[in-house]
Amino acid sequence: MSTPSLPETRTPGTAPEVVCIGETMALITPTDAALSDAHEASLGLAGAESNVTAGLAAAGHRAAWASRLGDDPLGVRISSELTRRGVELWVELDRDAPTGVMFKDPGAEGSSVHYYRRGSAASRLAPGYLSVEQLTGVKIVHTTGITPALSPSARDMVDRLFQDARSAGALVSFDVNDRRALWTMEDAATTLARLANAADITLVGRDEAERIWGTSTAEEIRAFLPDCGLLVVKDGDVGATAFDGDAEPVFVPAPVVEVVEPVGAGDAFASGFLAATLEGKPLAERLTAGHVAAERVLTIAADMPPFD
Repeated sequence: MSTPSLPETRTPGTAPEVVCIGETMALITPTDAALSDAHEASLGLAGAESNVTAGLAAAGHRAAWASRLGDDPLGVRISSELTRRGVELWVELDRDAPTGVMFKDPGAEGSSVHYYRRGSAASRLAPGYLSVEQLTGVKIVHTTGITPALSPSARDMVDRLFQDARSAGALVSFDVNDRRALWTMEDAATTLARLANAADITLVGRDEAERIWGTSTAEEIRAFLPDCGLLVVKDGDVGATAFDGDAEPVFVPAPVVEVVEPVGAGDAFASGFLAATLEGKPLAERLTAGHVAAERVLTIAADMPPFD
């Protein structure tokens, strides 16, 4: 199955080009020591889908982030930062559930993370959160494998989202983005395979695919996901390979980068790739755009480039 062409927006200017749906948390990062000994910290935000939305907005595309936030100061902080970056907000506030929080714990072997998101406002996402009517005119609907891991209702929401996005005429983009801490390996392997195979555009890291499905090469991943229209396999500092229907795969090597922090690079790649897709660029140029966007994030400590 080849990738459908991008749909025409039926009423120009009334809908964003892309809607990304998923949880964004407040991010607390110690600045003077490991988490257990720190006295000072910075406050930011962390969310794969909002990272992608911000990247698309920075590239000049109209993009919306859809989710739920607690009706609390951290929710205000997240909304304000994304608005400042040109992201449209399709957000529902919850007075009874909080905004999730993520702590980053820097160490000699790299950073580890600690989530405080169980019972968060975003975990209450449920089927029908975005209707066909709301999505009409949108060209791409994007989410990740993090969203169905938040709760059973969020998982059902993603299944319904795939159906409603297609009914609205949008392409479905899915970044596997497995988070080991959120669910069991069995649940992850089954659910992520089903969603990745059903998407019009799927992005997956070669290493995470090997971890959850036992597929060790890009070709094996393609054989495992035969029904996905356009599959992009990212292989770290090696490069990225795209499989579009039955056409010959396209490989573009990754640039040589002095990595400061890898977190957020996959989201940046997705934003660059999707931006180039909206612009109708050839597949090799879309992969290159993904690498360029990822490079900007790999060379800094934050998940998103500084906002000028």
